[in-house]
This record gives sequence, C-alpha cells and structure tokens, in this order.
Amino acid sequence: MRRVAWWLIFALTCLGCTGKPPYQGKSVAELERMLRSPDADVQVQGAFGLSLLGSSAREAVPALADGLRSEHALVRQNAALALGKIGPDARTAVPALAEALGDPEWTVRRQAAIALGELGSDAAGAALALEKLGKDPDQLVRKAGKEALAKVRREGAAKK
Repeated sequence: MRRVAWWLIFALTCLGCTGKPPYQGKSVAELERMLRSPDADVQVQGAFGLSLLGSSAREAVPALADGLRSEHALVRQNAALALGKIGPDARTAVPALAEALGDPEWTVRRQAAIALGELGSDAAGAALALEKLGKDPDQLVRKAGKEALAKVRREGAAKK
C-alpha cells in the first residue's frame, strides 16, 4: 500500500511539472491583461511574457510603462526588461525608464538602464540620468549605466 501511495504522489508531482508556463502561447492582449491583474505574480508573468515577444509587443508599451510604477519590484524589473526587448518602438517609455533609474531596488535600476541602452539614440533624453548611475552604490548598476550611455551616444553619433 505504501508503494502505491508513493507512486501516486510521484506521478501527480510529475504531471504537475509538465504544464506550460502561464505566459506561453498568449497574445499581446492577453499578456497585457495579465500585467494589469491585481495579483502581482500574474503581473510578473504578463510582463515576462511580453518580453519574450520583443517588438511585436509594442502595443503594450503604455501598460509596461505603468508597470514600472508597480509596488512590486519584480513587476517593475520585468516591465523594464520587456520595454528593452521591444526596442526603439518603446521610445514613449523613455521618461518612465529614466525615472526607474532612481528606483530603490538595484535590480530595477539595472534593468531600466539596460532597456534604455536597447533604445539607443531614442533614449538620448535619459542621458543625464544614465550619467548619474556612475555614482550608484551597486557595481552592476554602474556597469549597466555606463554601457547604456555608450550605446545611446554611439547610436546618436552614427545618425548625425
């Protein structure tokens, strides 16, 4: 009897592991609805799912910019990740990303800097805020800020 119970528990556990992630196979609209959920875990999944869609998630830019103001750091971090993956089509989120460079969580500051770097010269308006990251207490944030600033300036110079 114990052996049967053990196998039953094992089988149920394995079946639970084969499910797909909640963001997989969802449309931009469905992921955006997840991002606007009252449940922070669902919001994180929605933002991460949008990051996987890259530039095809451009219509979710306003919702992602709002996500940068979430009370949950992981939502803010994944919203910044998604905006960076969208790339230049997320240029309207530059002010919100620049504001996120002052976030209390280093992971959010770092991801916002990386996202601004992915926007290239479209993020020129955030150059001063990126420069200020040179004094950030976290080494990874300082590095991300420096690299992002170089991308913003390099692309800006290349367009001239």
